Amino acid sequence: MRSLYSAVVCIFLVAFHAETQAAGAPQTMTPAQNYYRGRYLEAMNRMAEAIPHYNEVVRIGFDQITRHVATRDTYVLLTRALRRLGRHNEVVNWGQHGLQAFPDEFRLLETMGQSFFFLGNFEQSLSHMERYTDLMPDGDRISLAYFFIGEIFRLTQKFHRADIAYTTALLFEPGMALWWYRLGSVREQIGDREPALEAYRRALEINPNHNGARNGVIRLTSD
Repeated sequence: MRSLYSAVVCIFLVAFHAETQAAGAPQTMTPAQNYYRGRYLEAMNRMAEAIPHYNEVVRIGFDQITRHVATRDTYVLLTRALRRLGRHNEVVNWGQHGLQAFPDEFRLLETMGQSFFFLGNFEQSLSHMERYTDLMPDGDRISLAYFFIGEIFRLTQKFHRADIAYTTALLFEPGMALWWYRLGSVREQIGDREPALEAYRRALEINPNHNGARNGVIRLTSD
């Protein structure tokens, strides 16, 4: 399941970190190496050190596009790096260019969907995320796509649909405390007390310090 995928990614990031720190490790990294180095540093709460790696991915991506040698991975890594840098309008712009060049590159849809979300364009975000889930039901980022769908439905107060989306996301990635908390919150909104309580308790099993989930349990057990 996706929890296994996440574990594999974490192992890869740690191994990559060790490799690049080893004596004699090459100083020139590929865009993919720069991107995953940035992700490793960001995961370690070292965003200031991650930013130069993301910027290098962007620089190389723009260079490849200018020289007309861009591949599908060029656009995927470029948009993902821009996304990590919070440059959401550029993600949308270059994602559209990437889809024009490679119409079947559906990894771009999920990244664009995230940026549309952060730009507050829920309609386009939902459209891109649903296209991604339809076209890539086994995609590496399928759980995240369903989580964002759940977020859109929650924020637009379509709580029953949010319940379905969060539940689906958790089928792929059951170890996410925040996602269980969100599921509990929408279930509480629609009056499903016992399922909401169950979700809050699952969140606390994963993160005992999650205040929102703890408060949810208190609310639902105090009557």
